[in-house]
Amino acid sequence: MKKMIGLVVGFGLCSIAWSQAAFTPVGTALNIIGDKKEFTVQTKKGPVVLTRTMTACAKNAGALQEMVPVAGVHPVGEIDILNALNDTNALVVDMRDVTDRVKGTIPGSISLPYTEVVARLAELGCSKTADKWSCEKAKKVYAFCNGPVCPQSPIAIRAMTREGFPADKIYYYRGGMLDWDALGLPSVKDEF
Repeated sequence: MKKMIGLVVGFGLCSIAWSQAAFTPVGTALNIIGDKKEFTVQTKKGPVVLTRTMTACAKNAGALQEMVPVAGVHPVGEIDILNALNDTNALVVDMRDVTDRVKGTIPGSISLPYTEVVARLAELGCSKTADKWSCEKAKKVYAFCNGPVCPQSPIAIRAMTREGFPADKIYYYRGGMLDWDALGLPSVKDEF
């Protein structure tokens, strides 16, 4: 019951954060790590305070995400994603809300919103016996969301591993749609 309450509260807070991100004015000070808006670096010339501000691309309002959200997860880049799209033992998984996905996603990816991942582990090759997931035959999952500050994939990855999905079968594309778009790679719209 505690886990369920924690998940509901966590998802609720993330939903609030993402809805606010859509209305964050350009130039607004943003979090860097956790809830900190500044990070001080000591240089030969003295301390330098690093900050972040909202930009016009509107995909940078969250806090920076770890490259490896769970021990054993593999960080990957665009070439890895391209190769995974043709790998029959892999799934490239868009873990964003469907409202983001329909605006543009990686061609060939599947939709598995972070709020639904635990209930839909069977789509990743797991099977359920009683109350426990068995994921020995699971496919490799290449997870992505909006980009380096998007918490949706890390939330899903933590939920997956908590339920028994092997961390070493998860490949995290932290760059997500922000990097994909910035590199001029094609997206498809209106995909559900």
